[in-house]
Amino acid sequence: MPEEVVLLLGSNTGRRVKQLRDAIRVLAGEVEIGKVSRIYAGEPSGRTNQPWYLNVAVRGETDLAPDALLHFVKGIEAKAGRKAGARWGPRELDIDIILMGNRVVREPHIAIPHPMMSVRRFCLSPVAEIAPDVFVPPGRKTVRDLLGECRDPLEVTPV
Repeated sequence: MPEEVVLLLGSNTGRRVKQLRDAIRVLAGEVEIGKVSRIYAGEPSGRTNQPWYLNVAVRGETDLAPDALLHFVKGIEAKAGRKAGARWGPRELDIDIILMGNRVVREPHIAIPHPMMSVRRFCLSPVAEIAPDVFVPPGRKTVRDLLGECRDPLEVTPV
């Protein structure tokens, strides 16, 4: 049975918009895409001496289990040219699993909901555009609630 999933895609090197659009097309092979946010530009988090990121959120449904979805999106990143590098460093493409139904997964290689989503405006802004009333497990707060409470000072704007 298909499960709802929310993904966040980001890019800050190369042809950023093209890489995001191409990745969404490839995602459609395993994710029935229902909504796509506008593209947002945001200051980099963690390492500031790099280009701004472009981020877009995708909401859809998939039959893939969490590990299979993670493997699928990592393959898309690799095809886009992503290589191992410094944490929070520049990248051609980054795809994070933000939410997956009501699942709470905490394993060394995967965490759902994304553990940093509530403190990252660059994540919450596009996700709130397409899934504002979705509850974030295990609590009873919605994505809109988390965005309203977010204290992240980094600038994020739709482009």
